[in-house]
Amino acid sequence: MTEIAADQRAEPGGATAWLGFAGCLIAVFMQMIDVTIVNTALPAMSADLSATRQQQLLFVTAYSLAFACTLLTAARLGQLLGRRAMFLGAVVAFTAASVWCGMADSAVELVAARTVQGAAGAGMGAQTIAILTATFPRRLHGQVFALYGGVAGFAGMLGPILGGALVTANPWDLGWHSVFMINLPLGVLAFALGARYLKLGRPRERVRFDPGGAVLSTVSLFALLYALTDLQQHGWRAVTAVQLGVALLWGAVFIAQQRRATRHGADPLLRFDLFADRGFAIGAGLVAVFFGLFTAFVFTVSVTLQDEMGLSPWHTGLLMTPFALGAGAGAVVSPIVVGRWGVRTLAAGMALYAGCIAFGTTYLYIMESVPALPLAAGPIFLSGLGVGLFGVQLQPIMLSALDQARMDAASGLLPTVEQIGNGLGLALLSAVFFRSHSMTGSITMFAAIAVVAALLAIATLALPEPAARQ
Repeated sequence: MTEIAADQRAEPGGATAWLGFAGCLIAVFMQMIDVTIVNTALPAMSADLSATRQQQLLFVTAYSLAFACTLLTAARLGQLLGRRAMFLGAVVAFTAASVWCGMADSAVELVAARTVQGAAGAGMGAQTIAILTATFPRRLHGQVFALYGGVAGFAGMLGPILGGALVTANPWDLGWHSVFMINLPLGVLAFALGARYLKLGRPRERVRFDPGGAVLSTVSLFALLYALTDLQQHGWRAVTAVQLGVALLWGAVFIAQQRRATRHGADPLLRFDLFADRGFAIGAGLVAVFFGLFTAFVFTVSVTLQDEMGLSPWHTGLLMTPFALGAGAGAVVSPIVVGRWGVRTLAAGMALYAGCIAFGTTYLYIMESVPALPLAAGPIFLSGLGVGLFGVQLQPIMLSALDQARMDAASGLLPTVEQIGNGLGLALLSAVFFRSHSMTGSITMFAAIAVVAALLAIATLALPEPAARQ
């Protein structure tokens, strides 16, 4: 479960560690950008491949489903094979799958390639936290998590803009294929840096695979996320209730199997002792709510600006650029501010975000129009700043009391919680508020986001202070 001794690894926090970390960041960038980059290229690829509506949906969801459903299994494979070997193999698989996506000449083939790409993305993503915490000393965790969170968030927001720019520019006459082919040079660079500078070696303590847990976790997560996707597309239906019931049943079976494995001294995929740590238990709930809230926010902005107000994806991205800049600024300063003010920094950041959303909601209610960019830039920047202050330091604070063995277990569980939060936020948003895509629904949703953000700010104060935990 722990990697080989420190003298066989890169010097903690040294130049070699930072170069290896750069390879991880490139992988994170690829993994996150491919969640959203297809959105603006979807009309072009759908027309070229004569895709049905269901196939168009799968172009987007096949990746996310495969990614979320295989994270726990990928984390365990990393413990068995070594984080470095698993990471490098996943980078090769992800790059190859991206090229396959770019060369697909039918809708069915593209769906298959996107599924493989999502599973390979999980192979990369499930190793990242364990690699970061094993490579850097705890005093640097705030900085490396700030960079990790900043790159992931920036990639997710850049995806639709970059997708639209690539399809419009049509480099080398590739058309929509370029949104996938861009991963080829990035994947080569990530592999080169990881192969040269990641010095983790093979695990010193062996764990068993737990095939039953791998199957049950995949099935239960797929059932849940598929039901949430159906809820997003069709709203509340009788069949949706049945799907959610089946998903909860599979989840209960998985938890029972994991508890039984724990009692019998096996190595379950889900370590329940993680939740005995107060910071991790509270933090997991905050992470799920935050990612659901943020997903709902991005979707609401897209629907409001494009469907209700007629802006293009490019102009929507331009209007939200101050948000990305603010989030980046929050990510940079958050380790310093958290070192002085602790979890109050996170609460203040989320309260700032809630206040800015409430201000924007009031403006929309009164004016029902897009404000000029100079007028909107300030509040949009401050809302991004609040998100950066909150989101980037949440993970290092909740992980600060865990030893390396439990960090390894959290490496797959934490992104799984994030993906469940994403699915819940988007499904509930779509089902409750956006069946009609009206301005009234948009205003109502922004108001709900502001209220939930304010409650999240209050709940954050329950987190233990990181200094006391270390």
